[in-house]
This record gives sequence, structure tokens and C-alpha cells, in this order.
Amino acid sequence: MSAQPDQLFGSAANDPDAQETREWLDALSAVIASEGRDRGHFLLEQLLEQARQEGIDMPFSATTGYVNTIEPEDEERCPGNLEMEERLRAYMRWNAMAMVVKANRLHPEDGGDLGGHISSFASLATMLGAGFNHFWHAESADHGGDCLYIQGHSAPGIYARAFLEGRISEEQLLNFRQEVDGKGLSSYPHPKLMPEFWQFPTVSMGLGPLMAIYQARFLKYLHARGIADTSKRKVWAFLGDGEMDEVESLGAIGVAAREKLDNLIFVVNCNLQRLDGPVRGNGKIIQELEGEFRGAGWNVIKLIWGSYWDPLLARDKEGILRKVMMDVVDGDYQAMKANDGAFVRKNFFGRDPRLLEMVSKMSDEDIWRLNRGGHDPQKVYAAFHRAANTVGQPTVLLVKTVKGFGMGKAGEGRNIAHQAKKLGDDDILTFRDRFNIPIPDDQLKDLPFYKPADNTPEMEYLHARRQALGGYLPHRRAKADEQLHVPALDAFKSVTDPTAEGREISTTQAYVRFITTLLRDKEVGPRVVPILVDEARTFGMEGLFRQIGIYNHEGQKYTPQDREQVSYYKESEQGQILQEGINEAGGMASWIAAATSYSTSNRIMIPFYIYYSMFGLQRVGDLVWAAGDMQARGFLLGGTSGRTTLNGEGLQHEDGHSQVLAQTIPNCRSYDPTFAHEVAVIMQDGLKRMVERQENVFYYITLLNENYPMPGLIAGTEEQIVKGMYLCKPGAAGKLRVQLLGSGTILRESLAAQELLAKDWGVHADVWSCPSFNELARDGLDCERHNLLHPTAAPRVPFVTQQLEKHAGPVVASTDYIKQFVDQIRAFIPKGRAYKVLGTDGFGRSDFRSKLREHFEVNRHYITVAALKALAEDGALPVAKVAEAIHRYGIKADKINPLYA
Repeated sequence: MSAQPDQLFGSAANDPDAQETREWLDALSAVIASEGRDRGHFLLEQLLEQARQEGIDMPFSATTGYVNTIEPEDEERCPGNLEMEERLRAYMRWNAMAMVVKANRLHPEDGGDLGGHISSFASLATMLGAGFNHFWHAESADHGGDCLYIQGHSAPGIYARAFLEGRISEEQLLNFRQEVDGKGLSSYPHPKLMPEFWQFPTVSMGLGPLMAIYQARFLKYLHARGIADTSKRKVWAFLGDGEMDEVESLGAIGVAAREKLDNLIFVVNCNLQRLDGPVRGNGKIIQELEGEFRGAGWNVIKLIWGSYWDPLLARDKEGILRKVMMDVVDGDYQAMKANDGAFVRKNFFGRDPRLLEMVSKMSDEDIWRLNRGGHDPQKVYAAFHRAANTVGQPTVLLVKTVKGFGMGKAGEGRNIAHQAKKLGDDDILTFRDRFNIPIPDDQLKDLPFYKPADNTPEMEYLHARRQALGGYLPHRRAKADEQLHVPALDAFKSVTDPTAEGREISTTQAYVRFITTLLRDKEVGPRVVPILVDEARTFGMEGLFRQIGIYNHEGQKYTPQDREQVSYYKESEQGQILQEGINEAGGMASWIAAATSYSTSNRIMIPFYIYYSMFGLQRVGDLVWAAGDMQARGFLLGGTSGRTTLNGEGLQHEDGHSQVLAQTIPNCRSYDPTFAHEVAVIMQDGLKRMVERQENVFYYITLLNENYPMPGLIAGTEEQIVKGMYLCKPGAAGKLRVQLLGSGTILRESLAAQELLAKDWGVHADVWSCPSFNELARDGLDCERHNLLHPTAAPRVPFVTQQLEKHAGPVVASTDYIKQFVDQIRAFIPKGRAYKVLGTDGFGRSDFRSKLREHFEVNRHYITVAALKALAEDGALPVAKVAEAIHRYGIKADKINPLYA
């Protein structure tokens, strides 16, 4: 019998013609019964479109019923041995649990637990098993390998599988989260810590889904440009339903739909729990996410109910069960799995006497056995199969599970599940019995790992499935097989030579010249990936539009407005530029995909991502840290950098601290060059390190929008530039002497101060360009550490000390960054020397550059005063000279500190 109108849409009291309504519904049911659901769907779409054309207001409903998307009769049958897979899954559950519990029984005297998670893998085990056994390809001769973004908290389960496969030893399991001695396993997926195992860091929640989207697109980009065949590859990202509250999780789903990323599959593990409690206690997270993704244009597959529900749903002719399924909120669903069958009978089926009658012949145990879709291997396989064969759309699987499945009172369906890492003896016994682990009672107290003999049917099946899919996963390639050669430094003479008389350029223009030259190189030019966030004209890069094109998977269907211009906006299926729009997070995610292509695709790519420096590390610092974990290789360019250089834009645009943020990332090499030749030397050296030698470093280089003459490269200073410091303009001989250090735009104020000191005060200054105070600091700290641990060896001398010790006088360092940036080398200034630091602490503001440098006290006058003060403190000149200089240069000594202004 078909459903009645009031049962489908609520009360029929406002229906003026119930009979007509019923006839329409019966007609639809008849079409579906005779011609199928696809025909019914088509007719409904036609009716809706006609209604819109007739002017009828049609509010969009992006959700469907709270039932499985795939009907039982439409399920693709799993070809595997489900009984064998269940046994293997049980062993993995046990070993994952044992690993975590054993780690937290160790060293109670050490004052703290190691932590670890059991409940996430417990809810994911069936889905991960389906993927590993039937869907996920390793890299092989005819397949580039699938990319797996594993839910970070489920790492113990991945280790448990690798242990059965023989890829991880028992000693490693026993050293879970004990990594200092090099024998252990990292807490979560960390490529830096396990460089041949984990591909992607995912436990900073929200970054996994964002990176997965841009990784999938980058695979399409590589294929479109003919660099690698990625046509068979998929990107699978496992996410928690609570993780979907992170703005990064949903922020780019429109990109995936627009780009038609049918190589992308999100699997949202809807166990209804955050880390502390329900995700949507008063609502339904699956329905909410369905609306988000369907509205964005994704293919949505809901897997809510397991096979034991199918007979009840088949008998639900009046839609009562479906209505109750929709009415029950997630908070109640969680409570039902934290209790028992009697509780479910009363609180779920008891909502309607007709439902109680439906289950009257079922025992409480039968009701408790009614399973959720994510724990049903057959239904998981069918859902994965449908997703893997979807064409033209990204797919999201919304899969309902139970957090802590199998943990019983220790955590199953309970708010405490996420933190559960210690199980009592009774809980362990219950766990063993529930999953039928062949460990006798007398051994349970030792909580041994379990691994069947290699010749058992289970182990042979385990290995056979992975061999059929090309090998074992997860697996990470540490180096690309290919060898590329980068141009020598003399290929960039347009950057390293002095500018012509009367010509001025910025370091941003120097960067553009460098990358333009690099693009012409036949070997590495095609591997360059320029990445923009809608500021090409700001950085003078619009000339590349026509030269190499902007990647668009659909090409260019329109005639660009500026078609008659030389640098018109050209989009192409084979375009080389990635233009991300106003989207720094997306730009960074694209950069990560390109910067790790050597690992994920066995192709060395060279990404150059340029952006306003203020909107870089400050905004997407978590992604930059993840890039460090992933061993990324490439260039990040912070354009319009410095607190006083982007003079008209004001507080939220002026960067005075990104270099300090860059220093916090161990494998980031950061530079603040002043001159074009420094840009060329640094970038060419970076190419040799990252491309030729395949070192796991990446570069952050700040660039300026200020034009001035470029002096050209001084032969022999190349190595010093890379190390961070060279003498760019010696002073004349004289008794009164100071050393002026600077970087970026403020180095030019030091050069101006050099003239003032000589002309006005008879003081001679040597001026040092310091393209990297960060590299100088790291070198100094490394020397300190070596000397501490090798007290009888000849002490190492920091490079900054070596450079300054032959040049007399106090030292004054000035930059367009906060004082902390240059203060970090204070310990390495030669002993007995005064060290004065000038910087731009405080909020930025709009004005002319000269006014801003006066305001932040970093201009030539303040540098001169600082030098005189240092000489006065040394007794080399009267302190009255300092006061005289303050008066002469009109410095307002009593104005508010810029830090607080």
C-alpha cells in the first residue's frame, strides 16, 4: 500500500483535495514500480522545472529520507570472503586495542600517560577493511597508486594491519608513541617521523579534507599537462563527522564539484560523537551534511542502516519506521548504542504501537543486533563500489557507525569513548569474547598481540588481496626516481647583473624575471607550477597568462574581455598556472600537492606560490606546518612584505612578523633579500637543493614592491648570501667605527645611515646585507649545541661571529620586522660588542614609506642615533653627541612607543 499524503508531508488538514493528491502519489508509485526509480526521478525533475518556468516558488530541499541511498536489490555484491575478512578485522581490533592499552601501562613512575585512541578505529574497522581488501591500489607498473587521507585517530588500527602484513614488528608495536630512540611508531600519521609509511598528516582536523580536494585536482592537472598518467588514481579521505565543523572541511567542497573531481571520495565516519559529546545531539548530522554536499553538487551516498534492518524496512508499507528513523535525534541514537536491546525496544520502537507490534517476535538480543551501516561489510562494499565508479562528480559517503564499537561499557557509544585508553580486566575479557580472539584466559593479563601463522588461510587471504591491488598501503615514496638538472646561476644574468643607469626594479620584479627565465628551460620549465591567489597584476605576473596559460579543466568557453591585450586572461586545459582566486588556504593546499608530487606521483614539480606576505604564514600557518611534516619542496613568496613597504594598505596588510613565524618550522629556509642578485642566488641554490639533490626543505622568501637601483652580484659572495650575511658596502678607514646590519627594504636605510654617520659625525660604518637572520640564528644555535656536547674539541664559531670579528665597533641591526627577528643573533655577536636592535613592533598603518619608517623608528636617523649611542656606551664619543643627533634630526623623543601607539 502506498504511503498516505499526511504520513509523507505531515497533516493533510490544509489539503483542499486529498483524493487528487493520493492519485498523483499513486501514479508516481506506479511509474516507479513499472519503470524504475530512475524514470520516477526524471519525471519529478521535469515537473519541478516546469513549475519553476510557470513561476511557482519551489524551495529547494537538499535532503532525502533517513535511509540508505542504495536499495538492497541494487547493491553490488562483495566478491571477497566476508567471513575471512571478519576474522582478520577482529585480530586488527585486538592488536590495536592491546597496543594502546599496553603503552599506557608502562612506566607509571614517569608521571603521565602516552595516550592513544581505541574508539575511532573501532568504528572505522569495517570501512578500512573494505578499502584495503578491494579498492585501494598501491603504486605499480600500471597504476600510480591511490592517495589515502586516513583519519588521524585511527592510526593504531593501521599499525595493527601492517603488523599482520609483516611490515611492522612487535617491537615497534610495543614502542607505540615512544619515538625518541628510533624504534617506535608515531602517534598519528606523520610523514616526517615515518617517511616510508605515512603519506599525509591528517590529525590537525580539517586540513585533511582541504588537502585531499586540491590533491585530487592536482592529479587531474598532471594528467591534463601530460606529465603523469593519473587517470586510474583515486583520492580517499576519511573524516570524522565532528571534524566537519572545521571551516576547512567544507570550505572547498564547491571547488571539488566545479572541477568535476570524480577521482575524489570523502568518507565521513558518522559515529555521532565529537571528542567530548554528540556532534548534533538535537539534530541529525547526516542530514545536515547531505544538504551541504548535495547543494554543492556532490554525489551523496548515505549508508545508515545495516542488513538486519532490511526486512523491517521492507515491511514498512506505511512509512512508520522511516518516520521514526527521521524523528529520533542523534543524541538519542547515541544513547541507544550505549545501552541494550530492551532500551532500544522502549525508546525507539516504543514511539509507535505499530512498531512495537512489528518487533514483537524479536528478542532483545535480536533488536540489539540491528546494526548500523558502517559495520555491515556487504553494504560498505556496495557503497564503496558505487563511489569508485561515479563519473563526473566527487562523492561523499555519509556512513553511520558506533564510536568505540566492541568496547562495551569501556566506551561503546559513550561520551568517554575518545579518551578511553585503559581497559580493565573485565573489559578486556569482554572484548576478547565479543571478537572471538584465540587467547586463553591465563594469558589475558599480559595482553599479548595475536598474529596467525603465515600459512593459515587468513594470512594467505590478507596478502593475496594486497598483491591483487599492487602491494601494501599506506606507503610513501621518499625520493622521486627521476633526475632533473637546474640551470646554472649565470643563466639568470638578467637578475644578477646591475640595473642599467636610471633603471629601478623591485625584488618582486626580480623574482618574475627569475621565474620567466626558468620557464624557458626545456628540462625544468614544464615542471614549474606558478600559483596565484588573484593578485597576478599586483606582482607583475600577468605576462605569464598568455605565455603559459591558466589551468582550467574545461578550457576557456568565453572570449576574455581583454582579448586584444598582449597579456590577456587565457585559460586552457593544458594551462600551467594555478589561479586559486581569493583563497590563500586553497593556494597553500595546491602548493602542498605540487610540493609533494615527487612523493605522491614520482614527478618532481617546482611550485612557486606568491601572495601578500601578511596573508601567508599568519593565515595558513597550520597548513605550512603540515607541509613541513609532509617534507614539501618548493618556494613560498611573501610579496609586499615588511611593516613599512606596503605603505597605503594599513594595519591588516602590513607584515612585520612572517619571518619570525617562518623560523618556527624546522625545514623551512627563510630569507628577506634586499637586492635582485640575492633573490637569484637564493632561489638557484634552493633549486639545486630541492630538485637536484632532493633535500627535504622548502623556502620562504619575502619580496618588496619598492623600486630602486640594483647593484648586481659581487663575485665570491654567493655562499655568504646563502648562509645569511655578506659585506655589501665597506666603510672608509677610520678610528670611530660601527657595523650596520640589515635586510629587506631597511637595509637601504642602513646604507643611507652610513653616509650620515660619515658626513655628520666622522663615524665610519661597514654595511652588511643579511638576507637571512633566521639562518644565522640556526647556525649559531647549532654551534652552541656542538660546543656544549664536545667540550674537548675545537669550538665551532658561528658564521655571524666569523663575519664580524675582523671588523671593529658596535653592531646595529635594523629590519622591517619586529625586533625579535634580529635579536635572535644577539648571543653570536663577538664578545664585548654592543648590539642595538631596531624593528617595527606594533600595528601597521597607512602613510608614505618615509613617515612609516619614522613612526616605527627604523629610518636612517634612528639607525644613526643607535650607532652613536652604542659608541657613547663604549666611551668612544661623548653622550652629548647622541642628544645632539636627536635634536638635529628632529626626532620626537617623548612620543608614544609604536608598540602601544
